[in-house]
Amino acid sequence: MAGERVAAAERGATTIADRVVAKIAAQAAREALHGVPEGGEAPHASVLVHHGVARVRIGVELDYPSDIGAQCGAVRHRVARRVHALAGMEVPEVVVMVERLHSAQSRAAQGRIR
Repeated sequence: MAGERVAAAERGATTIADRVVAKIAAQAAREALHGVPEGGEAPHASVLVHHGVARVRIGVELDYPSDIGAQCGAVRHRVARRVHALAGMEVPEVVVMVERLHSAQSRAAQGRIR
């Protein structure tokens, strides 16, 4: 029995928790955005996984002015690729929610004392 091979279907399956996929997605979003805006918060994700398919929602904060559409597209693309590569899941949907924009003027205003 020790030297016998077991068929793949009889070995079982690996299950990856939703929270692990969410961490992969959040890290991928940080990579796509090349970090976090000054004074901003890191991207956060929520994930729904069903039968090896992940649907992802990512909340991000972006610098402004910038090409918001291009940044959101980069996040969608990077998240789908990384989740597929690292978790082996198909990702047909990545919703990017821009929660806050950070401008140079708003950062300067935060430094003022009243």
